[in-house]
Amino acid sequence: MRGILLAGGTGSRLQRLTRITNKHLLPIYDRSMVEWAVESLVAAGVTELLLVTGGEHIGSFLRVLGDGSSYGLENLSFSVQEQAGGIAEALGLGERFADGQPVVVMLADNIFEQTFKATIDAFRENPVGCRLVLCEMEDPAHLSHLGVAAFDENRSIVSIIEKPSDPPSPYAVTGVYCYSADVFDVVKTLEPSARGELEVTDLNNHYISTGHVAYDVQPGFWGDAGESIDAYQQVGEYVARHGANHPAI
Repeated sequence: MRGILLAGGTGSRLQRLTRITNKHLLPIYDRSMVEWAVESLVAAGVTELLLVTGGEHIGSFLRVLGDGSSYGLENLSFSVQEQAGGIAEALGLGERFADGQPVVVMLADNIFEQTFKATIDAFRENPVGCRLVLCEMEDPAHLSHLGVAAFDENRSIVSIIEKPSDPPSPYAVTGVYCYSADVFDVVKTLEPSARGELEVTDLNNHYISTGHVAYDVQPGFWGDAGESIDAYQQVGEYVARHGANHPAI
């Protein structure tokens, strides 16, 4: 399975820590944030990986990850996102790497207690549309900072609402997405949002509108270490106590 790991962005929400480095190179307990992400993808069955980041930090990622073989990768490639144009734009840079194959996409600041291998296995068997990884959140107030899934009476996703003031469910959309090979054509049809970026929520809502979306609810802890300074500290503390990327129970 081919994976695309997105490790760009300005790191503005961790600004005091990211003045001299990319946020994904910051430590989470005993290794860098990006290493946890790479290890989670490998544990889920990814063997070839493209890392997308800003050009000023490529050398640092190379020093940390090398050729990827020590993490179990058969191939590790890099691509440069010249400026912050959104998650969907960064994904679009992987078209040549994907070479007509389905891909799993991950945001490199996402940390999971358990692997999402079951999601990847299910998508590999039926690589149509997109397959999302959801997480049930215990704190309703936290949902107002996340993308949240809305369901119909059959528990099918009918939309994803970004940062809702009145969340339609307790299920947040995590930063792991599986896409069929046509995703790059869909990205090219997206219009920039009000903030001038190509949004992954718009991409996912496209697949929802065509009826080609599936999802899994991820067990265990999930944290977005890039969400805020507090979230970064909380994720680090959780991983120090419990670890991450354990086989799913």
